[in-house]
Amino acid sequence: MSCSRADAAHRHRLIAGDCLAVLSAMEPGSIDVAVTSPPYNLDLRYGAYRDRREEADYLDWMVAVCAEIRRVLKPRGSFFLNISGSSSRPWLPFELIVRLRPLFHLQNHITWVKSIAIGEDSSGHYKPVNGQRFLNHAHEHIFHLTQDGHVTLNRLAVGVPFKDKSNIARRGHAQDLHCRGNTWFIPYRTVQSRAGKFHHPGTFPVELPQWCIRLHGQPAPVVLDPFMGTGTTLVAAHREGGHGIGIDIDPGYVAIAEARLAAEPASQPFPPD
Repeated sequence: MSCSRADAAHRHRLIAGDCLAVLSAMEPGSIDVAVTSPPYNLDLRYGAYRDRREEADYLDWMVAVCAEIRRVLKPRGSFFLNISGSSSRPWLPFELIVRLRPLFHLQNHITWVKSIAIGEDSSGHYKPVNGQRFLNHAHEHIFHLTQDGHVTLNRLAVGVPFKDKSNIARRGHAQDLHCRGNTWFIPYRTVQSRAGKFHHPGTFPVELPQWCIRLHGQPAPVVLDPFMGTGTTLVAAHREGGHGIGIDIDPGYVAIAEARLAAEPASQPFPPD
């Protein structure tokens, strides 16, 4: 571990170092929610990390990281793993999730829709695929992993209003909200340059970790991201009234995450049920 810092409010820990080394030193059973998007092993242009391992080596490494995440997760904790394959390498997310079967229960499999076309209209953005073999890749996976598959969620914290309002009383609902389901449309917004993504090739919208944190439903949660990147999960934890712990091997990304948190206003209390 090379350094450890806290934001101005001393509520978040930002750690520059190798995630396996940092995780191994953390207290067991100390994390409520883990939300992360690891390197996809697709040769993306990160700063200090080279995103090109042999597939077997990558899978072994990810299993070791996830085993440490399980160790530090509370028994009723949730681990949200965002990962995507590519058109030419589509099996990797599924091979990883099968390898994780001895460690976790796959409680929910959420599809993050980054872009969608309905009729003649479209919304969101994706990186176009060249050639004529593959369709453009407009979604990613969010695997919700728990230790026993029986973690109670606050489904209505990310719920949506009923279209047919008669269903509220007819189906015995206490409010005008129902479960969003396991397809989440969070548009991936177009940016004009790498600076728009904080010079990081694999950012996700802050709404994604916010929805994961809300769905878990723990007030003032301790939220871990072992592949913090530029700190989006910690920004989400801050906005949801949580305490973030972020790890990244690149000190440059840690500095960006620190600056993003410093620019955040005081967080609001955790939303009520």
